[in-house]
Amino acid sequence: MSDKSSYPVPAETKTFEQEIKKSRFIATVGHAPDKESAIRFIEEISAKHTGASHNTYAFIAGNPNGGAEVGFNDDGEIGGTAGKPILSVLQMRGIGEVVAMVTRYFGGTRLGTGGLVRAYSGTITMALDELTLKEHVHLLEMKIVTGYEHENSIRLILDKRGITIKDALYSEEVIITADIAESISSELKSEIMDSTRGQAKILFS
Repeated sequence: MSDKSSYPVPAETKTFEQEIKKSRFIATVGHAPDKESAIRFIEEISAKHTGASHNTYAFIAGNPNGGAEVGFNDDGEIGGTAGKPILSVLQMRGIGEVVAMVTRYFGGTRLGTGGLVRAYSGTITMALDELTLKEHVHLLEMKIVTGYEHENSIRLILDKRGITIKDALYSEEVIITADIAESISSELKSEIMDSTRGQAKILFS
C-alpha cells in the first residue's frame, strides 16, 4: 500500500517550448507549496510574457492525494481547452505542490477545440517529461522519554534507520527528540516500545 503522505514535487523550475502551426507554446513549471506561492509564480511568468496572446495555467498547491488547493484558468482561450487539460496532466502524474503555465503567442492559424486541447496538454506533458522531481515526505516530531538504561538501545534503533537525533535532554529521565517520516511512525514506536519493555513514553507532534 502506498504512503499517501509522500508524493513527488518539482525540484526545479523547468521551461519547454514548441511551435504548433506557427503558434509558440511555452510551458513553465515550478514548485508551489501553497496557493500564495502558485499565484506569485503565475504573476511572475505572466509579467515576462505581457505580449503573449494567452497565459493559461493550473496548479495543485499541496498533497495531490487530498487536501490540496487546485486552480486553473483558460485566459481567453475556448473554455475547457487550456487550463483544465493542463490540470488533468498534472493530476495524472500525481505531482503535488506544482504550478504550471503555458504561454501562447498566436501565429495566425486557428487550431480548433481539439487542437488546442492537444497543444496545451502536449506542451505541458513534454515539460513534465524533462522536469526533475523530488519526494516530499511528511515529517513528525517524535519525543521519546525513557530511562538512562534504554538510551543506547534507542540510539541504535534510530541510527539503524538513518534518523538524526535533534536534541537530547538529561534530567531524571532522558528525552530524545527526532524528526521521522510519518509513514514509519507506528512501526518505529512498536520497535522502541519492544526494546524498552514498554517503559518508554513516545509523543508525536
